[in-house]
Amino acid sequence: MDLNKATLIGNLTRDPETRTTPGGATVTSFGLATNLVWTDAAGQRQKRPEFHNIVAWRKLGEICTQYLRKGHKIYIEGRIQYREWQAQDGTKKNRTEIVADNMIMLDTRGSGPRTAEVASPAPATSPAAVANAPATAAEPAPNPDEEIRVEDIPF
Repeated sequence: MDLNKATLIGNLTRDPETRTTPGGATVTSFGLATNLVWTDAAGQRQKRPEFHNIVAWRKLGEICTQYLRKGHKIYIEGRIQYREWQAQDGTKKNRTEIVADNMIMLDTRGSGPRTAEVASPAPATSPAAVANAPATAAEPAPNPDEEIRVEDIPF
């Protein structure tokens, strides 16, 4: 049995960039920073950032483009992929990426497209995409100051 799974919680380092493959599939890429925090022998708190390249395909990629911006905190679940290619100048290039299977927006900010209306929601490819779909006209926008009741959680 084999397992290739990555789970990250961090902040976007840049806005998502979307492209379309010749076959018509949407692919979105963005950077994610995570921090390793520890206390050294002198008792000083230390922090070291790690930077990750994230790739999201199809509907999840479209959702990332629509709702994510630089600085947003997210949870990403996916698999690690290593790519090699030859650049136009003949040099060999390589890149390690996380191919996203699942994304959850963790920001509690009340602004931005998170509360925007959707004309016709398309079926999502993952439960997280459904859970993080924006509020529609029938649902009131979430209030970040309002207390969350256990009875209101849908799972």
